[in-house]
Amino acid sequence: MSVANEPGTEVAVQAVEAAVDGLARVKDAVAMVVYGQERVVEESLVTLLAGGHGLLVGVPGLAKTRLVETLGVVLGLSQKRVQFTPDLMPSDVLGSEVLDEAADGRRAFRFIRGPVFAQLLMADEINRASPRTQAALLQAMQERKVTVAGEDHDLPRPFHVLATQNPVEQEGTYPLPEAQLDRFLLQIDVDYPSEAAERRMVLVTTGGTEATAPAIADPRLLDQWQRLVRRLPIGDQVVDAILKLVRAARPGSGALPDLDRLLAWGAGPRASQALALAVRAKALLDGRIAPSLDDVRALAGPVMRHRIAPSFAARAEGIDADELIRRLLAHAL
Repeated sequence: MSVANEPGTEVAVQAVEAAVDGLARVKDAVAMVVYGQERVVEESLVTLLAGGHGLLVGVPGLAKTRLVETLGVVLGLSQKRVQFTPDLMPSDVLGSEVLDEAADGRRAFRFIRGPVFAQLLMADEINRASPRTQAALLQAMQERKVTVAGEDHDLPRPFHVLATQNPVEQEGTYPLPEAQLDRFLLQIDVDYPSEAAERRMVLVTTGGTEATAPAIADPRLLDQWQRLVRRLPIGDQVVDAILKLVRAARPGSGALPDLDRLLAWGAGPRASQALALAVRAKALLDGRIAPSLDDVRALAGPVMRHRIAPSFAARAEGIDADELIRRLLAHAL
């Protein structure tokens, strides 16, 4: 399927070219501050272009928080940060009602907005808060609104959550509920930087001045890019590959001889939706007008690794979610 065969092609192509140029400048600006994490930056931008939320997973000290702050500055988004701790309460995130008394003695409740009322919410170390507080974000992430004392309060547009998470094996962490994990468009695994990137980081960050990223975009422009992503064509071959992959990642699918023994539960339809959006966003970020099967291969892990669960037998054999996805990719593509 090609945009060249559709009405209004010239406008569409011009819009794509303008977006590609703007996104290239965004990536360059982020690279001024975040070193050696090109894949992580790309997957984070894919998440935002697709209009979703991202979960960055890695050990402390890998610039996850710095990346989120930088993305907020470069994209011109109003941002708030919440440091998740075991004693954090839902009202500390959503807001609460207080009783005000006027000069004439009349009393009325007034809603004080919490930090969730931002265009970019950084949920730092989200898995160090209690499950109750983690769950407070569910409605906000799905419906773009919060309900407090029976009243609905709309969140700003755009609204994105970029959460950081430490590995669940570390002390003081709580596993995220499966329902909340499914709200994240991508799980972005953050690895240690290369030696060259770490050398540059050490020299730059311990000198007299540190680089700062300029603002390149604004919420209006980001909204235009997000709308453009949804307008990009996606070929039947890519759609078929997405459906075959996601549907294979379910117990009883028969995609692999021992899948039912290795898979506790699989990916739901939200994974298909997320992958269809993510591959479009990656195509635009790479300067292409339509996604390819290579985009499906590149994003299958980030989209699905938090939506499937290896069984106890699989974990005992050293088979994790990424290994299962690799095997399913070999079957589906």
